[in-house]
Amino acid sequence: MALCPDGCYSVNVSKVNFEWDSRKDRENQEKHGISFSAAQFAFMDPHRVIAEDLSHSAGEKRYFCFGRVRGGIMTVRFTFRRETIRIFGAGYWRKGKAIYERENTRHG
Repeated sequence: MALCPDGCYSVNVSKVNFEWDSRKDRENQEKHGISFSAAQFAFMDPHRVIAEDLSHSAGEKRYFCFGRVRGGIMTVRFTFRRETIRIFGAGYWRKGKAIYERENTRHG
């Protein structure tokens, strides 16, 4: 992962693996209707936006990926562990869509 000049992050997804806790995946599907296997596709969007979760201050850094999946803008919460993206949350949220649209208008 690399920091872009404007403060967003760049991720080369062709060289990363994805992982998640199966219990959290089930909980996320029940709460938000999104599986973590589907959430991986947000990272494949060439216009995705990666941002650090500044409200989370515990041990490891956490991030958001905002990307187009199934016609909507999905927000994926994740962290990096070596070359692995560990997903721990995903859903379609208005705030994520607004960030995606703002960043893609600014840079698109």
